[in-house]
Amino acid sequence: MSAVTSSNAGPPRRKPGVPADSRFLRISLPILAAVALSCFPSLALSQSSTALLPGPKPPDPPAEWKQLVGIYLDKESKHTFVLLERDRKLFWRDEKGVSREFSVYNETVFPPSEGESAIGHSIARDNARKITGFCYLNSCYVRTDPGLDPSHSYHIAPSRPLDELRREALAASPPGEKGPFRKADLVELAPLDQSIHLDIRYATSNDFLGTPVYSQARAFLQRPAAEALLRIQQKLKPLGYGLLIHDAYRPWYVTKIFWDATPPEGKIFVADPAQGSRHNRGCAVDLTLYDLASGKPIEMPGTYDEMSPRSFPNYPGGTSLQRWNRDLLRRAMESEDFTVYESEWWHFDYKDWKEYAILNVPFEKLDPVRVTGLVH
Repeated sequence: MSAVTSSNAGPPRRKPGVPADSRFLRISLPILAAVALSCFPSLALSQSSTALLPGPKPPDPPAEWKQLVGIYLDKESKHTFVLLERDRKLFWRDEKGVSREFSVYNETVFPPSEGESAIGHSIARDNARKITGFCYLNSCYVRTDPGLDPSHSYHIAPSRPLDELRREALAASPPGEKGPFRKADLVELAPLDQSIHLDIRYATSNDFLGTPVYSQARAFLQRPAAEALLRIQQKLKPLGYGLLIHDAYRPWYVTKIFWDATPPEGKIFVADPAQGSRHNRGCAVDLTLYDLASGKPIEMPGTYDEMSPRSFPNYPGGTSLQRWNRDLLRRAMESEDFTVYESEWWHFDYKDWKEYAILNVPFEKLDPVRVTGLVH
């Protein structure tokens, strides 16, 4: 951060007609402004809230467009491409990053063509009316992402039975670490502000493993991170948004379950227990935005815990509004020293994570009032 100061250039010269006491006005106006902000904190809050906005809010595109955008595979060439909306237009983005406009009309997709009329491909849907692809004769493009329903989680087939993995993880110990570390001071998030909502998927079967791994639906962070999250919540309120927490502090044994259950191609989305997770240190949080008026989750380009390119913070697909929502969340979190994880738009690490040790304390052993002095 830099500061702007006036230089020492001798006595100031007055323009003709300017009173001699105008210097007092120049000095007093900034002071008055500071006093006004201290007397009216809502004004300062509203200014900081507006600064979070990633530009003008785009309009929501037609529902049928939102159903169509996503990642597809050309079954013949085996190339993937992304269908996206930008500036109220639909684009076909290839693996080289080249985007070309295309159209859709009456359940028919007209892919971009080179110097000839586009051939209509009929949209295919499953029994739930979700788009699975589009075809013309033997030419088919198949959807490879899980669609867009923020209330449901992406699922994988665990590499081994979960009961077996759980037993092994509970019997194992976290890796040794060299300190010194700060004393753990975990704070439960829900009591901080009633507008902070929880959707702890890992306490339900609606998670990527299809079975609960937490015994309780609770969320904790180290105190500095929790205080920063509360400030973010206050900044978002004037904009009509709240924070919806999916996960925060995570016992180490759960990280081991996730790692051992996930097939090799999904390892970039889970932490290696040999290194420990920033969740294990109480300094990482998985979250999204929800609408304060309706209480509903805000649409993002991909779903929580999804193991696909849609999870990347810079994924170019989705709709303009979905990308705007994702960028708003990121700007809000970064305003209080959280950093987004490079593979997950919903995962943010607090700046002090290195100063805390790995913890392996299950939720049921955490005192909701006093959870300090923990050891792993």
